[in-house]
Amino acid sequence: SRPLDGIEWRLNVDREKAAKFGVDITLLGTVVRLVTNGVKVAEYRPDDAQEEVDITVRLTKDYRTLDQLRRLRIPTPNGAVPISNFVTLDPSPKTGVVNRTDGRRVLKIEADVEEGVLAAEKIAQIKAALAGKKLPDGVSIKFAGQDEDQASAIAFLGKAFLIAIFLMMLSLVTQFNSLAQAGIVLSAIVFSTAGVLLGLLIAGHPFGIVMGGIGIIALAGIVVNNNIVLIDTYNQLRREGQAPREAALRTAVQRLRPVLLTSVTTVLGLLPMVLAVNLDFIGREISIGAPSTQWWTQLSSAIAGGLTFATLLTLVLTPCLLMLTARFERRGEAPELTSSEHGHPAPATNPGAA
Repeated sequence: SRPLDGIEWRLNVDREKAAKFGVDITLLGTVVRLVTNGVKVAEYRPDDAQEEVDITVRLTKDYRTLDQLRRLRIPTPNGAVPISNFVTLDPSPKTGVVNRTDGRRVLKIEADVEEGVLAAEKIAQIKAALAGKKLPDGVSIKFAGQDEDQASAIAFLGKAFLIAIFLMMLSLVTQFNSLAQAGIVLSAIVFSTAGVLLGLLIAGHPFGIVMGGIGIIALAGIVVNNNIVLIDTYNQLRREGQAPREAALRTAVQRLRPVLLTSVTTVLGLLPMVLAVNLDFIGREISIGAPSTQWWTQLSSAIAGGLTFATLLTLVLTPCLLMLTARFERRGEAPELTSSEHGHPAPATNPGAA
């Protein structure tokens, strides 16, 4: 946004002469704009646009010159009057505008990226190139626009994710009365994160901070349900007196179908959004890749991929973690003391005594 050196042409209007010819100054400005920026006559909003587009009228490119500006004629009640009778063109140095933000002068550098290129990658390259540059005194660089919005989204989603994890941990510890089992439930969130990246990789979508982050937070509340069902069944079987190994195996067998059905139905419900399928019930049409589906494809791919990966891993890993927890608890228990350890002699055994 730095003003470039150049020449501006100023139109000096002799109002006294213009009044003698009966020229309207407002009409003069309208005619001059036909040669420069054009005259706005209406607004129009296309069907595929969100904002209105200005409709302007101006002369063709061949007639937008200084010579044509001098040959313009202004309509008056007495006929068309040449503009050169009361207007003179004077060259003058071009003046710029100083932009300030919070009292500091600001120069903006704006650019777009080519189709298929991620803006985040280009920003990273620019930051790496500027890392070793020494700037003049009083000059600083700040990345705004998409990079600033992305940093703000990361901070907000990070706080929301931590709050969600804390509330889930608090609820699980209250219900299970065990930090170990609460940790096993939340371990599914770690597995789902790997599944999110794998799902986006298969679908061919980049990881977006907004939709990908929302997908991970939404997925955290879904994948823990499978572990809650497994651990609750395991605790119930343990209270019935079954051994840890038998309880873990029975838990995986009894809850296999409910866990799989819950995950499969959820993934199948998200599949139309993953494939960008749009259903028009009024027009009775099915379209693929419609603009309205582009926004949700990344979110649905993240949830579907993470849920599939976490479910398959949870069915195998959660019983193993429950067995490990039982072994650690068994090692931590105090051994039973015999009578000799209490100071009393153990009864002598005589195999031959009847």
